[in-house]
This record gives sequence, structure tokens and C-alpha cells, in this order.
Amino acid sequence: MVRLLDAQGSCGGQRSGMERTTLHIVCGDSRSRAEQARVVFALGHHAEVYASLEELFERPPDEGIVLASAESEHLRGPDLIRRVVAAGIWLPIVLVGQEPEVDEVVAAIKAGAIDYLALPLEINSFAARLQGIREEAGQQASTRRREVEARRSIKRLSPRERQVLELLSAGCSNKEIARRLGISPRTVEIHRGSMMGKLHAGHPADAVRLWIDAKRGLSDPAASEPHRANGGSAGGAADIGRIEAEDPGRPEPKRQRQ
Repeated sequence: MVRLLDAQGSCGGQRSGMERTTLHIVCGDSRSRAEQARVVFALGHHAEVYASLEELFERPPDEGIVLASAESEHLRGPDLIRRVVAAGIWLPIVLVGQEPEVDEVVAAIKAGAIDYLALPLEINSFAARLQGIREEAGQQASTRRREVEARRSIKRLSPRERQVLELLSAGCSNKEIARRLGISPRTVEIHRGSMMGKLHAGHPADAVRLWIDAKRGLSDPAASEPHRANGGSAGGAADIGRIEAEDPGRPEPKRQRQ
């Protein structure tokens, strides 16, 4: 259960001079959680604390910044970020950890973290970093929201419709899509029309934009390589499976006749 901590009475409620921000602290260590919350409240902000990602997922927040410890979740930073995104939480993420290694910090930033802070938080250093974090968070929040909404839209497609959209996004014509999938151009048109309707896309470019937004942040670096000559995309195929796998409650679709 999420525990809400009141800022009143904490270290005199020192104000940092910036707009009040809610930080969602995810950490399996109760003492570390309390210390992080104390620093947040001392700066005049608000903290909500969670003992695990599962607690965060039970009541997903819709504002603020997630301050999460990958160590306490026994996850690498990029894996934690992917789990949060897969849960449909679009808030910006800052990772924290005891003396994080440089390669850990680099991997986390590449995966979409705004920052990676060392524990314990030092109040003056954190106050200085928080201003920059908030500025970047504002820019990132709208992008993350768009990505999460795009993934939800893509999940409504059938496997074949997703294949058609992937190849359409690669610049393939209907005839080329038909050849690669081993179906007729007319069948491609049917799948394409159904796909456009489900995505409420008035133009192919709108559907392609949704596909790009849905992929962003999910692919490994190698998955961003261009389509290979064998007609497939290592990254695209992996992204199709990953987008599908992120909805465990979704029943497995029936095979369609071609």
C-alpha cells in the first residue's frame, strides 16, 4: 500500500524557491525511502513512497517524477525503465543508487532516465540537480505520454495488421508488402484499411507516426538498424513481440485465414 507522507513539520519545511513537485520514491529499503523523503520535504516538495514497483503499478500516478532504486528491485536501470513504461506510466524517471558505475549511468540515460543520482541524497546537491531535472521532465512528460498512448493503440491491431504497419513504416508499397508476407495485394489492402480504422489514422503518415512513437524507448540499440535485405527487420520484429508481450492479459489472437 502506498504511504503518503506529509511535508509539514519536516526539517522546518525549507522552501527551495521552485514550484512544488511530487516525487514518487520507489525503494525496497525502508530507511533509504525515509531519508529520500526527508530530503524532498525539506526542500518544500511532496513525496509519495512505495516499497516496490508493484506498489507503484497498483496506483499509477499521473503527475510528478518517479525516483526509483534499480538496486532494490534487483534490476538493471534500463530494465526498470522498460517495466515502468510497459505498465503505462509515462512520468519521467530518475534512478538512484549507491555509488552507481559510469556504465550503469550511461545505459540508464540512453534508456530514457533523466538522471542517475548517488545515494544518500545530499540536500544542497539534490536541490541544484532538481531544478534541471524538473525542466527536462516537463519536456519529456509529453513525449512519454504520446509513446504510451501509441503503444495502447498498436495493441489493438491483429498480428497481421502490425506486420503490414511495420512494412508500411519501412516504406514498402502494397505489392512489396504482399510479396514479403506471401499474401495478395488485395489482402494487404484489406488489412491496411482495417489497421487504419483501428488507429483512427486519416492518412498513412499518421499510422507510421504512431508506429514510430510506439517503438521509441523499447528497442535495444541493435534494433534500430535499417531493414535487412532478407525482407525482415530485426528491430521491427522484436518490437512487435515486445509490444504484444507488454499486455499479458490480452487473449492470444486467433489465426486468420489468408
